[in-house]
Amino acid sequence: MMSQQELLEFFNETRAKSERICSFLETEDYVVQPIVDISPPKWHLGHTTWFFEEFVLKDHQENYRLFDKNSAYVFNSYYESVGDKVVRTNRGNLSRPTVAWVYDYRTYVTKAMDKVLKEEELSEKLLGIIEIGCHHEKQHQELLLTDIKYILGNNPLFPEYNDQFRENPIQDFKREWINIAEGVYEFGHKSDDFCYDNELGKHKRYLNEYQISNKLVTNREYIEFMEAGGYEDVLLWHAEGWDWINENKIKSPSYWHNINGSWNQYTLNGLEELVPDAPLSHISYYEAFAYAQWKGMRLPTEFEWEAAQNYFKWGSRWEWTESAYSPYPGFKTAEGALGEYNGKFMVNQKVLRGGSVATSRNHTRPTYRNFFHPNLRWQFTGLRLAK
Repeated sequence: MMSQQELLEFFNETRAKSERICSFLETEDYVVQPIVDISPPKWHLGHTTWFFEEFVLKDHQENYRLFDKNSAYVFNSYYESVGDKVVRTNRGNLSRPTVAWVYDYRTYVTKAMDKVLKEEELSEKLLGIIEIGCHHEKQHQELLLTDIKYILGNNPLFPEYNDQFRENPIQDFKREWINIAEGVYEFGHKSDDFCYDNELGKHKRYLNEYQISNKLVTNREYIEFMEAGGYEDVLLWHAEGWDWINENKIKSPSYWHNINGSWNQYTLNGLEELVPDAPLSHISYYEAFAYAQWKGMRLPTEFEWEAAQNYFKWGSRWEWTESAYSPYPGFKTAEGALGEYNGKFMVNQKVLRGGSVATSRNHTRPTYRNFFHPNLRWQFTGLRLAK
């Protein structure tokens, strides 16, 4: 666990980074919510502030005064045990509180937290909650970037977020197949550094011999799948995936636009020509599975990924795995509302590993378990093949 001084620095760096991400937005951008999976940037800024007020300041600072009595109702996300909340689909209808109000709220809570961390000797339990709150905000920084991309990328003018973000790194090395021997391997978080509860439960599993690619599938390779009729071949798809692509008229990855016969991609720099050798991104699990089927291969399980991750570069795309999101042996949820953080989502979701270009620096680990429903693709999601 971090020392109190380290945590103070981490807290202030985290708070500043969220506001830096939003500094490129116009005021109107802060309120938009095109679909239920996307939250307005204003809501992210308020929600990550509410977390510290709800779980630290309200209960642990004597005589703390809430900034506003409605903050919890507006900015609670899914914590059922701490009270009522605005329905998720209605977050984009909140023209009030204003953006200026949200920044005032952030300043108020940040100053109160800064004072607590500087002037009080905090218990190990409370320091742990604050550390979780910082990592929680780091997660929302990634969501801010991907939600902003969805908001701007679905604007018919394709506006630029900024000219600094680089989302298409080239893998300038040859594809190789890494051989992993059969055997018993150990999984789960092993050190005393921070991790989430879904990484705990260190345990062993037997793996058969397998091979895994050192390279992510590229845009060029995925175009070959598309041109070969991959989206029209029912035999490549799960039944649920086949229904999904047909009901939603899916014919390409998200943010791809065929203009005069050439593929373009909306990026946070605006609409650009597709980079053929960049790692594929913004695909669903259904699409990842179908592509692997077409290649006569498969997706790795999360355990195969973890056992092999030292042998390849990762971190530019969240990588779909074949593993269902479920608890490790001995998994226990935390007491109270924080117990809702991970455990209650362990159903009908797939595990993703690795991190992406939008992930906060040093925020992932080889044991980090991300998870999404198989149809979602607004994150920087790609795939690595196994056989």
